[in-house]
Amino acid sequence: MQGLRAVAVLLVLVYHLDPRLLPGGYVGVDVFFVISGFLITSLLLREATEHGRVGLRRFYVRRVRRLLPASTVVLAATGAAALVLLPVTRLTDTAWQLVASAAYVENLYLADQAVDYLAAETPPSPVQHFWSLSVEEQFYVVWPLPFMAWALARRHLHASTGPLVAILGALFVLSLATSVLLALDGTAAAYFLPTTRAWELAAGGLLALALARGSLPVRPRLALGWLGLAAIAAAVVLYDEDTVFPGWAAALPVLGAVAVIAAEDSPGLRSASAVLGTAPARFVGDISYSLYLWHWPLIVLTLAVTGRERLGVLEAVLVAASSLLLAWGTKLWVEDPVRGRGLVPNGRAALAVALAGLLAVSAVAAVGLVSVERSGSVSFDPDVHTGPAAIDRSAPSSGELMYPAPLDAAQDLPAVYDDGCQASQEATAPDTSCVYGVEDAERTVAVVGDSHGAQWIPALEELALERDWRLVALTKSACAFTDTLTSRGDAVPYEECRTWNRAVVEELLDLRPDLVFTSSSAMADPAEEVPGRDSGALMAEGMGRLWNRVGEAGIDVVVIRDTPRTREDVLECLAANADDLSRCDRSEDEALRLPDPQETAVRTVDADASSSTSATDSARGARARPWSGTWSSTGTPTT
Repeated sequence: MQGLRAVAVLLVLVYHLDPRLLPGGYVGVDVFFVISGFLITSLLLREATEHGRVGLRRFYVRRVRRLLPASTVVLAATGAAALVLLPVTRLTDTAWQLVASAAYVENLYLADQAVDYLAAETPPSPVQHFWSLSVEEQFYVVWPLPFMAWALARRHLHASTGPLVAILGALFVLSLATSVLLALDGTAAAYFLPTTRAWELAAGGLLALALARGSLPVRPRLALGWLGLAAIAAAVVLYDEDTVFPGWAAALPVLGAVAVIAAEDSPGLRSASAVLGTAPARFVGDISYSLYLWHWPLIVLTLAVTGRERLGVLEAVLVAASSLLLAWGTKLWVEDPVRGRGLVPNGRAALAVALAGLLAVSAVAAVGLVSVERSGSVSFDPDVHTGPAAIDRSAPSSGELMYPAPLDAAQDLPAVYDDGCQASQEATAPDTSCVYGVEDAERTVAVVGDSHGAQWIPALEELALERDWRLVALTKSACAFTDTLTSRGDAVPYEECRTWNRAVVEELLDLRPDLVFTSSSAMADPAEEVPGRDSGALMAEGMGRLWNRVGEAGIDVVVIRDTPRTREDVLECLAANADDLSRCDRSEDEALRLPDPQETAVRTVDADASSSTSATDSARGARARPWSGTWSSTGTPTT
């Protein structure tokens, strides 16, 4: 078993160091789930069989003794290091994730972030890998219950393990079905939910119940060991970040792990168990828990210090070596003493250890939150923050005068989010009640597009108040204003987006605004590839169709190309480099390197308008502009 643990943790380690080396290395977590399900089920079955009962207190004391000391040390050390090494813009999220990890609900925290459009691109915290440990702890809360009931029935009714097999089998089927359906539906939270992962643990549990009746013959076991390793290896090589996961795809590594465990200690030097039983494999397996705990914080904190998006070769080697050393030390001086010397002898002591660990980590998190509250803001100064002074490249590049301060900017979102006027990904019908500017103005401007269109609403609202406009917000998360069926980025067709955009056009034709303002992310992609056709051209065609429908109704359309792309999280970079903001510079060519289908659509629409035989028809075409447009005092669209 230790050898398989070594395989699982090394897959995760290498994948996190550089996903290009093992693109599907994340399946190591699934192997861990199977191992945990097998071991816990074996333990509970043995206790119920030998003692006629399952002692919950004894069970949880063992869990606390095994897991909490090392995890508390890692969380506290990571939180302290984060206070020093992470920019202030990341401390709030990190603090809450520390608490969530200590309470073993990190998976639920991340699941909530996954479905929160604004939080979806939050930089990774140094403790987010605790999500898998949280799944296992939630599993441990409910897993002893059927064994308690079975032990009672066995005492009085001499029940066989059939009811246990039925319960675990039902859980396996229901959880697998949930996993498949949510994964295929593109539900972002599916990766973290216990309901989508329980079947992997149940697979190990069912194997434990099967092997309790007797081992397999030697020859099948020899084949199973290698077939299992081959299945895991296939998933590691064939899967990548675009694989729909967990769902059906998780079955390959899960069944591989089941096969390796079922092979047990097969005899022969050429068996898989002989390879997994070597001294190096056993050593890594022994420290696998602590190695899993330490490696991810070291990666995230190293990237924060270096300012890079990916570890270099030397950095990866140093992080790997440091992870191994820290894991070995934690095993030697934390895990073993607590387990071997009876330092947590009973339930009361286990509860005290659990509460002490939670309080210790919470205290570190609280320090982080206090430091965020005390971080300074910058007052607006027109002499510094506007006009020539604001764009003087010869002036010292200092973050002390930066307005707004990075932390303030990170919390400063367009009002449409707080007002519930940025439609969710599930919405299909626009709501014209989201109005800004002057309610009873003579001129109306409608803003359409995705969140990159919504970014312009604060500036447009200022113009609306200044020039007596009525501003109607019709934006939707991750929904570029195109008639082309797009993808939500997870290979799932975004049908709600196309339905929304068509409904928006109908709403615009009824509303008859004086101007439609639109901007969308250049990273939006069609849901399906068309052989011989560029994806950007497909997106542009869909945009042109919508713009022309609006333009044919005599409504002007103003288009702004996508926001320039920074090299990294710009606020994090500015917060980390307040002494020299030039480190966060990016040239215009680099920032605008991503092809924008809106520019292609503009050229197409302009060409269509120019070829019109009637001057009136030309004037009624969608007058799209690739960069910017404002209204003059007379209401005439000008660039």
